[in-house]
Amino acid sequence: MEKVMGLASEKGVVIFSKSSCCMCYAVKILFQGIGIDPLVYDIDQDPEGREMERALIRLGCTAPVPAVFIGGKLMGSTNEIMSLHLSGSLIQMLKPYQNLS
Repeated sequence: MEKVMGLASEKGVVIFSKSSCCMCYAVKILFQGIGIDPLVYDIDQDPEGREMERALIRLGCTAPVPAVFIGGKLMGSTNEIMSLHLSGSLIQMLKPYQNLS
């Protein structure tokens, strides 16, 4: 859990992903289209990936990946992010992080 929370606060927008996950790719492309360069952390490339996956579920993720954090706060997975985007809320949340590396 510590590793997940540490990584989640490294940058304004962090996506925990798996390298072969098409939904993770879709969420990453969505953020890039909005002008956000998120930190994408592929947990399947980490020896502690399984533990990180369990930690993400304990934090409240409906699916372990993609798990999106904005400003260090868990926003959810694909469904939650798409709902925020369709309602117009996502862009408002991301304004402080646009075009920042």
